[in-house]
Amino acid sequence: MESYIQNLFSERLGGKNFGKEDVIYKFEKIKRAKKAAKLKFPNVELIDMGVGEPDEMADSSVVDVLCNESKKPENRGYSDNGVQELKDEIPIYMKEVFGVGELDPVNEVIHAIGSKPALAYITSVFINPGDVTLMTVPGYPVTATHTKWYGGSVEPLPLLEKNKFLPELDAISKEVKEKAKILYLNYPNNPTGAQATKKFYKKAVDFAFENDVVIVQDAAYAALTYGEKPLSFLSVNDAKEVGVEIHSFSKAYNMTGWRLAFVAGNELIVRGFATVKDNYDSGQFIPIQKAGIHCLRHPEITEKTRVKYERRLLKMVKILKEAGFNAKMPGGTFYLYVKAPIGTKGGAKFENAEEFSQYLIKEKLISTVPWDDAGHYFRMAACFEAFKNGEISVEEEDRILNEVKKRLTEVEFVFE
Repeated sequence: MESYIQNLFSERLGGKNFGKEDVIYKFEKIKRAKKAAKLKFPNVELIDMGVGEPDEMADSSVVDVLCNESKKPENRGYSDNGVQELKDEIPIYMKEVFGVGELDPVNEVIHAIGSKPALAYITSVFINPGDVTLMTVPGYPVTATHTKWYGGSVEPLPLLEKNKFLPELDAISKEVKEKAKILYLNYPNNPTGAQATKKFYKKAVDFAFENDVVIVQDAAYAALTYGEKPLSFLSVNDAKEVGVEIHSFSKAYNMTGWRLAFVAGNELIVRGFATVKDNYDSGQFIPIQKAGIHCLRHPEITEKTRVKYERRLLKMVKILKEAGFNAKMPGGTFYLYVKAPIGTKGGAKFENAEEFSQYLIKEKLISTVPWDDAGHYFRMAACFEAFKNGEISVEEEDRILNEVKKRLTEVEFVFE
């Protein structure tokens, strides 16, 4: 007997059809393919280069701060919109690492329980039914999902290789611009690995002024850049007048499960965020915020991690090129975003990146993530586990990458 509860689900979750759709999402397909591959080849190592999560624990000094601060009775309670000590540290960090000018530690910064809820909260600050969010694709879908939940719509801005994976703001129609409230950016970009430029950010700021749009720049990978210094949207003239930037401790400090981020920029946006936050959560555990303070004072922790990813990415680019792929070093993140082949010589054919990714998992036991939103590409992550005796091992890293090379070069891929 079907429960009456089935009829009570909100329309944003599918209403009466909640849980009944037979759509299998991308990551579930990957999960199933990995399971099938392990059953088919039980004695072959599955190399997971699809996961987008740091492979190391947080630095031991950060863990020590958490442990020590957790023992203090004054840290046991609610933190609401955050401890002032963390807010005081954020402007110093932004200036030293990103060259951002003055940020008011009281009114222009605030912590969040990770960047994912931060993106959801900000959407609820601005979106009414009928409003539009301008959303770069491919990309992280949280802002788009919450825009739709609030009755808004999403205008996709394709990230194309010919445009260096930057959105074409000039191509947005007048009708869409009139309804737009939020321009979501994410640089360095997941999954393309592209880095923005000051010239592009200036163009985005001008666009925001001209069209009364708020910019939300998701800077989860901001400190993980290669070839150039880290770049903040807020370092551009007048950026603070039109938007905010969200920084995460997850990727820069290997603290994914700790759930700590901060929002910095426009005072009004921060105030709106704080109001929404007041009605959703009671703040992150104070010892985690204290550990965050330690992190901001020690950006060399991030530098050590950045060097590791750069080393691995360079090796991965070389391997992929030798296998026929047009791989290039990213501007940032720990991802390679590579054009998928259309088949193998005298063998398989791939209609899209998803079919290629399934082939890699099932036949070569290499897990990647497909993206078919703006061309057919797949993403490989450099955050695979390579430990020996509990420590990161370059020897083990090379063993894994040599195995990837062996499997990829066993077959000749065909490209357009």
